[in-house]
Parts: sequence; C-alpha cells; structure tokens
Amino acid sequence: MHSPIRWNLRSIATAALAALAAGATLAQPLPTASPESVGMSTERLGRLTAVMQKEVADKKLPGAVVMVARKGKLVYSQAFGSLNNAAGAPMAADSLFRIYSMTKPLVSTALMMLVEDGKVQLTDPVSKFLPSFKSPMVSVPSFDPVFNGVSFKLVPANREPTIQDLLRHTSGIAYGELTRNTLVREAYVKAGVYKPTLDYDARELPGPQMADALGKAPLAQQPGTAWEYSLSVDVQGRVVEAVSGQRLGDFMQQRLFKPLKMADTGFQVPSGQGGRLAEPFAKDPATGADNKLIDVSKVPGNDSGGAGGVSTAGDYLRYCQAMLNGGQLDGARILSRTTVGLMTSDHLGSAISTTVNPGMLLLGTQGYTFGLGFLVRQGDGIAGVHGTAGEFMWAGYAGTFFWAEPKEQVCAVYMTQAPSPVRAYYRRAMKDLVSQAIVD
Repeated sequence: MHSPIRWNLRSIATAALAALAAGATLAQPLPTASPESVGMSTERLGRLTAVMQKEVADKKLPGAVVMVARKGKLVYSQAFGSLNNAAGAPMAADSLFRIYSMTKPLVSTALMMLVEDGKVQLTDPVSKFLPSFKSPMVSVPSFDPVFNGVSFKLVPANREPTIQDLLRHTSGIAYGELTRNTLVREAYVKAGVYKPTLDYDARELPGPQMADALGKAPLAQQPGTAWEYSLSVDVQGRVVEAVSGQRLGDFMQQRLFKPLKMADTGFQVPSGQGGRLAEPFAKDPATGADNKLIDVSKVPGNDSGGAGGVSTAGDYLRYCQAMLNGGQLDGARILSRTTVGLMTSDHLGSAISTTVNPGMLLLGTQGYTFGLGFLVRQGDGIAGVHGTAGEFMWAGYAGTFFWAEPKEQVCAVYMTQAPSPVRAYYRRAMKDLVSQAIVD
C-alpha cells in the first residue's frame, strides 16, 4: 500500500508527479504532466486540496481519492484521510471502492458493444432476449375514496420495454428503495431484488433467476413515458449474458476491463486484496444513521450491473478518458466515436416525463437530461454548477462520482465511501473546484 500524498500550495505539482513516479508497483492511469502545461493552475488546484483536507479533518468524510486529467494527462492525484478508520489504515491512490451506480455506465458500454456487433438493436423488445418480460402489466395509481388515499391496480402495458428504454431508464422498471408504488415494491421484495434491510443489493439470485423474477413483476410506469431511475441496468446485464453466453463480469473483463488495463475493476474484491478496500464511518456524520454497504468479498449470485462494481480511481479514470477520446485509449478501441456520440446525446426529449429530473437526482440542479447510460448536460447555462454542454457523468450510492467534459477536455474521478444524503454537495464541489482551476 502507498501512503497518502501530502500537498501544499508551493509544491502541489511536484509532489503529485514525484509520488506517482515513486510507487514502482502503482501503475500510472495516464501519462502525467504539470497542470500549467495543459492550461490548469497548480495554485488553484490547491483549493481543491484544502477543501478536501478540511472535510476529512472535520470528520465529515472518512477519506477519498481524487484524480483529474486534462488533455489526456494526469495533473492531479491525491489520497486523503483513512482507508479504514476502524483499522487506522491510510487512504492510498490505488485503494478499492464499492462504486455502486458507477457500475451502470460500464455495463451500458458493454451492452452497446453488442449493438455494434449487430447482435442487439436499440428498438428490440427486452423480451427478445429475456422471455419473462413478454406482455408486461403496469401498476397504475388511482384515488380510493373508501380509504381516502391512493391504491394501485394492474393494467396491460401499452407496449413492451425496449433495449433503449433500459439504457435511458424509461422501461417502467423501478427501484424498491425509491418507488412509492406499493404493488411494485412488494413484488420486488417477493422477487428478491429489493431488501428493505440493505439498500441496492440485488445480487443474491443467479442471473437467469433474477431476470425471470423481475420480468414477472409489474412495471411502475408505461414503457417509454417517464424517466425513473431503476433496476434497468441490472436487466441490461442479464441481456448481455443472454446474448453473449458469458457471465456479465467475464464479458466485461474480456471486452472492456482488459483492453483498457482496468486491472482492479470487477464485481468482487479478489482474495488477498481485502486490505485495499475503503470503508465508511460506522455512522453517517450528517444523520447519525448506520452505514451499511454491500459485501464485496465473495462471488455474488449475479453480477449486479446497477450497483455491484468495485474499482479504483485510476481504473475508472482510464474508462473516462477512453470515452472522452471517442471510445479508445492507448490503441485499444472499445466503441466507435459515433456510438459514444449516440450514448452522450439527449434520449429523453420533450415527450418523456421527467417529474423526477435526472439532474436533480444526481446534482440537485436542473440543466441535465439523460442519454444511454449517462447524465448529459444540455447547455452551458441553466445548471447551478460549473460545466459545459455535452459533458456526461454519473455517481454512486456510496459517494463515488465521475464526469467527462469534452469541451474542456477534462476527466475527473472522485472516490469515497460516504453513503450520505449530502452526496450531491460533494459532487457539485468537485465540479466547481476542478473547473475553477482551468485558466487557459
């Protein structure tokens, strides 16, 4: 393990590059450069360092790793605080994190590979690959005068959900943790894809059994009518398995992780590597609630495409840079430029309801739409956070966050284990503090 890098305003760039070069066993995720050589300010990046150090010192965060790249060069890499407060271990640049929903963009990328292979089309019904999704029913609310409240009844779906619906969260599938639709939530409990005692853990059932159970549950919305954050990406994983004939993690290892040299990314922590896994505070400093995260020490029943991933900041930065580059990095191409462009475009338009707005969910601000696997910024303005039109991003339940900004050629990754309601605050802070360091 590597000790945290100590920074100060006078030697930030020197310390970063020296620390990266000194760790012979720690591979650099990208070539390094001084901030000034790519139009960023060492002094201004020091503001990010100061903010993070204070958050850790004030015991608001257990620890974190932040990496920033511009124009394909790593200009900032810093580990803060503790890897495991209970054990007293320091955070390191190569620490492992439960990335929860940051698994989603990776799995959506895998599914789009099958589109490029000609084996899947976006307009295909999900039932073409997973028969249990044939002829779905929808749980719709209505006012019940007897109970003076809302009740739910089942009606046939107007159409079946498609692969595009899965990718943009318009399938009608929901999350048991988020939906207010009682019929859907009860069906998810019965199906074993929602555990009221542990958030976002749908990993218990084997993949085929999980797909069969979820496909038989009612939908919470008519397909293609509303954006609702959901288990859709777990279903994407099952589609990848059905089409490829491989377990999701094996397919992604072959087609995504190995080509991009993401050596520490997968769906469990390998044997003997548990000491690298970051842990949260026992209780959330903001609410006092117990912090409960998934167990990633053993092979899960299924590789949860929506929340089961484990990765490092460096690995995820390589994925981010590959997508920013139009689907390739260091001679390895995972997608075409045209496919990346399709994924990072608006796929909601004006016809799909966004009562729950994607930007509000992730960042607490308007100004964003959703593509095929990513939150996508619609314009330079409107949003109450730094950024530019066309940037794409997503985050995870345990506090992780990344974004890619094509206009400014920036990739950034923020890794922590802090499943708190204040997650959006740190996401906005990261964007603001990185963007203000751009000076060219």
